[in-house]
Amino acid sequence: MGVINSIVYETVVYLGPVLLCVLGGLFAYKANVLNIALEGMMLMGAFMSVLTAFKTESLGLSYLMAVVSTMALGLVFSFFSVKMKGNVIVIGLAINMLVPAIAGFVMKVMALPTITLSWFSPRSIQVNIPIIKDIPVIGPILSGHPPLTYISYLMIIIAAVILYKTRFGVYVRVTGENEEAAISLGLKTNWYKTAAILIGALCCGLAGANISMERLSLFTNNMTASRGFIAIAAIYCGRGKPIPCTLYTILFAIINAVAEYFSLQVSASLLLKAVPYFAMVAVLSIASAINRRNASDRGAFAD
Repeated sequence: MGVINSIVYETVVYLGPVLLCVLGGLFAYKANVLNIALEGMMLMGAFMSVLTAFKTESLGLSYLMAVVSTMALGLVFSFFSVKMKGNVIVIGLAINMLVPAIAGFVMKVMALPTITLSWFSPRSIQVNIPIIKDIPVIGPILSGHPPLTYISYLMIIIAAVILYKTRFGVYVRVTGENEEAAISLGLKTNWYKTAAILIGALCCGLAGANISMERLSLFTNNMTASRGFIAIAAIYCGRGKPIPCTLYTILFAIINAVAEYFSLQVSASLLLKAVPYFAMVAVLSIASAINRRNASDRGAFAD
């Protein structure tokens, strides 16, 4: 039972930031913009939150700077990809390479291999859910997590409501499905694409803060460890739909948790750490084949 508890707990820990990234990033996907820069944005959120906390010892300002910095990257990505009609792959990869370079340079200037928050303990902001926290086995798994972990679960409902129950969500989907038709209706498609990208950037900032500040209270370069690419895979497999995307995210989180647990038990730990990425490639291949077959059967992509 201890093995299962460890795997489930690790799944919950891994799931929070990736789920935030997925549920924010799917808006850009629905607007027909593939945001490859999710990884860089998440790393920027992780870096700026800890750097701000290190310099100011202000928790609120740390969250604010995480969001502001990632939204600034979102504006850069939007300008070059939406307004200037640039290649989203190239622009996204440029941001993904730029962020660790900036973080590395700043840490070099500060003469610090890592930025550690000596004044802050993640335990101080853990949310202990009444009644649930006292339940044996389940309590320690579901309770005692930082606020952004629970916000990530609420985002499942929020994303679904915004996307399917609001005018904004309808316009984003129309923009992504048929931009020419949207323009003929008088919609400012570039505005909706930019707004969708910025929603993803905001969520990436919070995801980064969850990883670095809320979980570890430190920053090391590249600590996001390709979670942004895992998020992109989940978004693609779930075709931008909140519930399917969430299920794929959970699948990747479980695979990662299993690999992490057994990597501590056997000597081939480095090989086992690569398992989630092999699984991601396999799931992507299967999902792509299924989507292609469905498109062939129906004659068009179904939403």
